[in-house]
Amino acid sequence: MASSAIASNSPAFIKKDVDLSAFSSSASSFSIQKTKKRNSRKIVSVMAPQQSPRSPSTTGSVKTAMTMTEKILARASEKPQLSPGENAWVNVDILMTHDICGPGSFGIFKKEFGEKAKVWDREKIVIIPEHYIFTKDERANRNVDILREFCTEQNIKYFYDIKDLGNFRANPDYKGVCHVALAQEGHCRPGEVLLGTDSHTCTAGAFGQFATGIGNTDAGFVLGTGKILLKVPPTLRFVMDGEMPNYLLAKDLILQIIGEISVSGATYKSMEFVGTTVESLTMEERMTLCNMVIEAGGKNGVVPADSTTHKYLEDKTSLPYEPVYSDEQARFLSEYRFDISKLEPLVAKPHSPDKRALARECKDVKIDRVYIGSCTGGKTEDFLAAAKVFHASGKKVKVPTFLVPATQKVWMDVYSLPVPGCGGKTCSQIFEEAGCDTPASPGCGACMGGPRDTYARMNEPQVCVSTTNRNFPGRMGHKEGQIYLASPYTAAASALRGYVTDPREFLQ
Repeated sequence: MASSAIASNSPAFIKKDVDLSAFSSSASSFSIQKTKKRNSRKIVSVMAPQQSPRSPSTTGSVKTAMTMTEKILARASEKPQLSPGENAWVNVDILMTHDICGPGSFGIFKKEFGEKAKVWDREKIVIIPEHYIFTKDERANRNVDILREFCTEQNIKYFYDIKDLGNFRANPDYKGVCHVALAQEGHCRPGEVLLGTDSHTCTAGAFGQFATGIGNTDAGFVLGTGKILLKVPPTLRFVMDGEMPNYLLAKDLILQIIGEISVSGATYKSMEFVGTTVESLTMEERMTLCNMVIEAGGKNGVVPADSTTHKYLEDKTSLPYEPVYSDEQARFLSEYRFDISKLEPLVAKPHSPDKRALARECKDVKIDRVYIGSCTGGKTEDFLAAAKVFHASGKKVKVPTFLVPATQKVWMDVYSLPVPGCGGKTCSQIFEEAGCDTPASPGCGACMGGPRDTYARMNEPQVCVSTTNRNFPGRMGHKEGQIYLASPYTAAASALRGYVTDPREFLQ
């Protein structure tokens, strides 16, 4: 990269490898720096060395220092400690599934446990229709019917149903994107284990819990037993310090990290985020950070719970929870340090999330559309950020700009919350003045393409700047479409110019 702000040998970035010799032997397959070879001469002691007297221990057995992820899995498996590479049967606190994977998971559950079998706990299962909802596709509609039938049969407490597809507001139970709804409805709690049949379930790690995606077969087993066999992942630690510039968002931070370690750099590893920058982030921004750990291959992402976490949860859940934190002497596979004050707005170029580039380096890339939405970039604060750029410019967009709120609550916020510093105007008013499309019905929208009649789906080989999470060929529809992943700031700035644009043009 041309810029020192994102080059791995720059003062903004430091990588530190940590010796894992204290880990179990199963960790030997990890890629780590080799230690010096020791001589294996046999020494026989004829007299024990003199030792100073020591009083008996009063704190029980000696425990090995553990990371957050190791502690959560140890507690959930009722073990005193766990190390990377160990397998453990883990008790699950919450299982989430949706309209794409639910029917398959239910089928496996019935096949293995019996047609008349009951789920292990009807109050720990959350079922959310969200992916292919506002479509005439008969198979997609049938999937939602299957969810409804299973929930009725099993008396599932948390089923966020939708029946009237013509008017989502006529469905008070309908929420929208599962990863945002899980947080808004109080299903995310520090120290717990949350599994979901969706790779972006890792979003919930923002709450200081272990959250990861699983397949239909595992989900079918969890439905019947409330347990899952997991291998404990080693942990990569990302320390982000420095004051966050007013033109950056958490999307820039995670694109920086993925660009640094690649889409396979965290394969089956936990990614722990700490530092003064992380501590300054809101819960929704922390969710963005954890949301895309899967794009680096991560098993889970996690942010230590703090006062920001507890305040967010005050009116979300009444259930008790117990946060855990990494021990001071915990071993991390590697540690990465970033000075965020030196970072510039980023994009990920087609066709991979790790094709990191400075937004200003792509200023000659002409675009056809902008998409603001998804579990990554469709939260309330994402729309507030985009509105801030539109208002600062005072101009109209030059390309079609599609807005898809993640949930029904976000949709309501878009129409009711005043944007700070914008004279009391709401997001919807600013979007209308800027010439954007009317905010659509909440859901996953075109993030994963979907049926051909999905709102904002790329049915032609166009170039799109998007606040979503993946830009592989065909991800948003047409297999020849080109997707530039970006923050809401950069997406809005690009909509105003018609080219990939650094948001500092409007924010400074």
